[in-house]
Amino acid sequence: MNIEQRRTWNENHKQLTEIILNANEHVPTIKLFLDHHALLYSSKMSKDRIHTLEDIVLEHMHESNLRKYPVRARDTKNSIVWHLWHIARVEDITMNILVADSQQVLHSDQWLQKMNIRFSHSGNSMSDDDIAELSSLINIESLLEYRIAVGKQTRQIVSSLQPGEFRNKVQDSRIKKLFDEKAILQEASDIAEYWSKKTIAGLVLMPATRHNFLHLNKCVRIKDQLKKEMKQLNRLK
Repeated sequence: MNIEQRRTWNENHKQLTEIILNANEHVPTIKLFLDHHALLYSSKMSKDRIHTLEDIVLEHMHESNLRKYPVRARDTKNSIVWHLWHIARVEDITMNILVADSQQVLHSDQWLQKMNIRFSHSGNSMSDDDIAELSSLINIESLLEYRIAVGKQTRQIVSSLQPGEFRNKVQDSRIKKLFDEKAILQEASDIAEYWSKKTIAGLVLMPATRHNFLHLNKCVRIKDQLKKEMKQLNRLK
């Protein structure tokens, strides 16, 4: 995504926000969401010939740079792999527990073992030590496969919604399930309160789309900063 593509993405997000609660616009809403969402994942997910924001993050990146923690970016110190894991977890949790009341993708195929991590929560209020552990140990190939699995499941969930269902409120029993499944830390209970006030439309708009967009843009900024640091080091040699 170049600057113009980012501008278009933001314009499409605004359009999605304007039509998502209109039951008469249900079919174009689903189509716009699917196109919009695809740009936030690897092109391998949708198998479209598009250059996505995740593709930009990952191309020409060494594993050490993906894992680097802490980083010196203006709005985050977390590693790129942490951001990719975090947005996948938040989308998995919100779409499958709060929207569909179904099993998380995380628990569908031994993803914790595949990713070589012990963290089943969203990453909100995560300690520095745990961020460092995840950044150094996570299996990146499995992480990227998990992200694709989450993205595909989200697309199925949203595509199966019926006209008018975007207006539905998040049910209290599903908020309780967040804690029952240890999907969020007790220290991050404020995020549960935030989600409890959302409609299904609100969760689709944030986090399933804009939350991903914001964190992927952070990843691009981290990537750019690491490139600058590498150039400076090379000059000093």
